[in-house]
Amino acid sequence: MKKNIGFVKPFLFKYQLCLCFLLLSLSTVQAQQTIFNVKTFGAKGDNSTLDTQAINNTIEAAAKAGGGTVYFPAGTYLSFSIRLQSHISLYLDQGATIEAATPSGDLGYDAPETAMNDTFQDFGHSHWHNSLIWGENLEDISILGPGIIHGKGLSRNGPFKAPIGNKAIALKLCRNVTLKDFTILYGGHFGILATGVDNLTIDNLKIDTNRDGMDIDCCKNVRISNCSVNSPWDDGICLKSSFALGFARPTENVTITNCSVSGFDRGTFYNGTYLRNEANLVPDKEGPTGRIKFGTESNGGFKNITISNCVFEYCRGLALETVDGGLLEDVTITNITMRDIINSPIFLRLGGRMRAPEGTPVGALRRINISNINVYNADSRFATLISGIPGHDIEDIRLSNISIWYRPLDSLSKESIQQEVPEFEKGYPEPQKFGVIPAYGFFIRHVKNMELNNINLYLMGNESRPAMLLTDVNGIKLRNVTVDKGENSASLVMKNVSNLSVKDSAPLKDVEVKQVKDKSY
Repeated sequence: MKKNIGFVKPFLFKYQLCLCFLLLSLSTVQAQQTIFNVKTFGAKGDNSTLDTQAINNTIEAAAKAGGGTVYFPAGTYLSFSIRLQSHISLYLDQGATIEAATPSGDLGYDAPETAMNDTFQDFGHSHWHNSLIWGENLEDISILGPGIIHGKGLSRNGPFKAPIGNKAIALKLCRNVTLKDFTILYGGHFGILATGVDNLTIDNLKIDTNRDGMDIDCCKNVRISNCSVNSPWDDGICLKSSFALGFARPTENVTITNCSVSGFDRGTFYNGTYLRNEANLVPDKEGPTGRIKFGTESNGGFKNITISNCVFEYCRGLALETVDGGLLEDVTITNITMRDIINSPIFLRLGGRMRAPEGTPVGALRRINISNINVYNADSRFATLISGIPGHDIEDIRLSNISIWYRPLDSLSKESIQQEVPEFEKGYPEPQKFGVIPAYGFFIRHVKNMELNNINLYLMGNESRPAMLLTDVNGIKLRNVTVDKGENSASLVMKNVSNLSVKDSAPLKDVEVKQVKDKSY
């Protein structure tokens, strides 16, 4: 028995050792099968070969294997439409660039699909397939890595027919999506268009582009963090709620934090030169854009959103707009610093443009809390502009701990100061459309229940306009509001204002007013 046992023990040891090696080998093979190198499937990455088919073949192989990472080693991969699939990650290694190829003849990007609805929003919001990278009805997808997506061959505007592509990344009706660490250069009409995407994480992206940086449309549970977006010709980080899905769906449960937006010349943020020479080339001729904005598409509305710890430089200011029937409500914005702002540092607009199905009522803008804002060298032509429309007030607004330094008007702007600011109910919501405002600091109209706490308005030059103009305002409290007074002008002008309370404000005196038809202080 002892001899048998002695024989069995070495045998068992050898068997266990072989089994361990076998399991390790199987584990290694399995790990290797989750990484799919595009070069293994024929991609060249030589900046001359068209790699579209090889890339899509790699994605197809990964999908058939149940998912995995499609790996792009260093190289430049020319491509037309790349079609994502569920449970797939694209990983762009350092030195890897996916470059949008230039269409030639019939060779180019996927045709724009039949729209579910293209009546109430622009063409670009209504189609996704005509893009460099697109996905529809997918789950568990990601684009990762320190590489670059270069939209060199994309169009930033029309024509909108095949084989033209106009978006770098377009996602529709997807869930559990992560976009992290890469750079988008010249992303076409949209660097990122996400429509009806839930559980979306966007982190540590650099975007230097020629139209919108990212449009987050009809999405739920979105986290945007640590991103830098330079987009002089359109909006930087833009929340929308269009009718592109064929029904109204809100954009909700969104956080935007630790981000920067700017309007330097295209490409000069990425190359570190930060030039400011192309302001006159912006399509609307109103100077660089590059901001954080809600709207203009606003059928479904916006709710439960926070923005914090963000920087604006050489761009337009913060804009919250609902003009197509949606509810814009329950928003908190804090810890924002802005420099060299070329229009209203803060723009809140409830309008009646109504690009929406017939019978849709005007929306609402309410319960907004904006605090801890520091703005230096803001354009005083359009003031901080907060305006509803007759019969539809903006409601329950609190502005706290805000300091704004306004630069003076030029001679041409002085000649253009308006005595009556148009309502502009059905127009495109943009501060410049209202003309030069007859107040340098705050223009507040059609508002109910508003508080201004610890507000400081400073002048960087001579000014003849009052600091604040209130029209059709019901219920407003000013607490510790300090304003620089212009030459021969009032500090506060009121027209049809009720329930005004002023305390601890300079140069204003403490006052409680039930009703004022037309008065200046």
